[in-house]
Amino acid sequence: MREIVLDTETTGISVKEGHRIVEIGCIELDDLIPTKNKFHCYLNPERKVSDKAFEVHGYSDEFLSKQKKFSEIIDEFLEFIKDKKLIIHNAEFDLSHLNNELKILGKKNINNEIVDTLILARDKFPGSPSNLDALCKRYRIDNSRRTKHTALVDCELLAKVYINLIDQKEPTLDFSIQEKISNQESNKKINYFKKIIKPTEEELNNHSNYLKTQIKKNFFN
Repeated sequence: MREIVLDTETTGISVKEGHRIVEIGCIELDDLIPTKNKFHCYLNPERKVSDKAFEVHGYSDEFLSKQKKFSEIIDEFLEFIKDKKLIIHNAEFDLSHLNNELKILGKKNINNEIVDTLILARDKFPGSPSNLDALCKRYRIDNSRRTKHTALVDCELLAKVYINLIDQKEPTLDFSIQEKISNQESNKKINYFKKIIKPTEEELNNHSNYLKTQIKKNFFN
């Protein structure tokens, strides 16, 4: 089963205030294993980045003004995610921005099946922090590369979090292995047993002498 882990960065929080997407990152999973297929692009939002958003991702207006516009990448993006389940953390935010971009271009909303890992985390750990950093800490996932919010890094971390949230054994913790384990290897029988420790001859003699002493003591008392 192929799924897409997706993340976006924007100029600000609300589409109602005219905020736009500045980065899209996607990583494909095949039966929970990352493939080599990725989609990534920076975008010219055709507006200024808010101060708070700049603090989050660090993409300047000057840098973004040199990037492609959403209209130039839309076909490639839609083809990449076509008919695949989308894995998104706080899906409401990302989908509102993606659908807004599509609306501007007169396109239909995204209708893929969605898994919101924020909802999964809140259901599984009610009352506990459920942001990406907190979940990485909970599952001991190294997020030291996440000095800023960047779409591809966040996708890589989210893929690992997702696998843990659905209680699946992660096939490659460092994502360096791309090949699946063969059925023969995965079905190997493992025998577990306790180690049997035999007493030494000296220990046996000491135990025998102890028993003799106890017998004499009980007999004469």
